Amino acid sequence: MKLGDHAIRNGELISPKEAVLPVTQREVQSNFSVYEALRIIEKKVVHLPEHLQRLKESAREIRLEHSFSDQMIASSIGKLIETDCITEATMRILIVGGPEPVLFITASPILSYPPSMYRDGVFCTVYEGERFMPECKTSNLLLNYIALEDSKRRGGFEALLLDHNGCIREGTRSNFYGFRDQILYTAPLDVVLDGITRQSVLKAAAEIGIKVAEKALRYSELKECDEVFISSTSMSAMPVRQVEDIVFSSDHQRTLRLSEIVRNRELDAKV
Repeated sequence: MKLGDHAIRNGELISPKEAVLPVTQREVQSNFSVYEALRIIEKKVVHLPEHLQRLKESAREIRLEHSFSDQMIASSIGKLIETDCITEATMRILIVGGPEPVLFITASPILSYPPSMYRDGVFCTVYEGERFMPECKTSNLLLNYIALEDSKRRGGFEALLLDHNGCIREGTRSNFYGFRDQILYTAPLDVVLDGITRQSVLKAAAEIGIKVAEKALRYSELKECDEVFISSTSMSAMPVRQVEDIVFSSDHQRTLRLSEIVRNRELDAKV
């Protein structure tokens, strides 16, 4: 067997073609669901306890009740890894609520990015909008989809979301950070998702003596930053070369150091 040959539905192996939902179900129409995206490295799951904890917190916040235990989900992940001989992959856990909640686990090729992106940095655009219940990882992703597609049409790698105060809260699939006056700024947890990689980035920053301020930067303040980056499970810490017409001349050394620490920590966080 190989990656993609099977999926999981409520703990049982199925064909990926069977991993479907009824379009007439109210919960499906309303995207009443939570999810997590995991990295599988050397047949092990990276940061599994942290992902399962956030999955529970997201479900609790939107009042999605289900009976899928951490042990059952972890066992299902292990079953899929062993059955399809998965060494490296991106694995997605999806729980859809309703009278009979459904758990799906699917695997796809691991996301990776060329070294040139880390060397040169990426181009980001901005998009006005705020996610609903931003502290939860739900499938309510219409804003993210529209903003990212707009960015791609303009040659961007990521879209940064601006709130009603003109502050950059996060990207459509990432957390956002900026160095200003030797302080690393990132939006506070009451307005963004507590990214698993965000946690690692802030721990790494503390380890190497970088002062952190959990405060969202205004878009107008970006010109005062000398280095900015984004982070996610797939990209670790990704340097940003340019946001709209604002170009950063940094060599990204602090970002790359943080990225290295985060990736090394993943090797110790496999279960």
